[in-house]
Amino acid sequence: MSLSKYRYVVVEGPIGVGKTSLAQRLAGQIGAQLLLEKPQDNPFLERFYKDQARYALPTQLFFLFQRINEVRDLAQLDMFNARTVSDYLFEKDRLFAKLTLDEEEFKLYQSIFQSLALQAPQPDLVIYLQASTDVLLERIQRRGLKYERTITADYLAKLSGIYGEFFHHFDAAPLLVVNSDNLNFVDQAEDFELLLEKIGKMKGAREYFNVGRD
Repeated sequence: MSLSKYRYVVVEGPIGVGKTSLAQRLAGQIGAQLLLEKPQDNPFLERFYKDQARYALPTQLFFLFQRINEVRDLAQLDMFNARTVSDYLFEKDRLFAKLTLDEEEFKLYQSIFQSLALQAPQPDLVIYLQASTDVLLERIQRRGLKYERTITADYLAKLSGIYGEFFHHFDAAPLLVVNSDNLNFVDQAEDFELLLEKIGKMKGAREYFNVGRD
């Protein structure tokens, strides 16, 4: 299966887009270890959604150190020929920081981020999931996580814009941009197979996958 040639695959996208569900299915498909974000472990996250200005910096720093501790060992994968599928790209941590921190806080964050980023390996393939703000909000409400109840459409729109800008310039790894508005990779086997087929046919450094349905 063509996906097996990738040792380190990352699924990315804004909150609610379905990156964790897709990462889990991809990992199961190729027998890869799964590296997932653990937002529930961040003691500041629920307070951040209630008072962003006050809790943005500790929230971001917790995530930053959590993520670098998880990904730094991936650089040793060559020794064991292991495969990993992750639902986050280390560099994306900076996107949330840019959105939520004030100028002085972001300078502090940047100095720490830059010293850690050199330890993070680059993936062999990045799958960037996009979705409209309405779809993101509906998916977030459907899963009903307590700490996500205060997320607004305005916040999601800004976050999606920052993701779009970041991946517009991203060239550190092959990139597949997927519009997921009309796709359900968990419940629809056909959708998942279409995605695998698209990955198998990738030839360029950046390709797009979009399925229109009535």
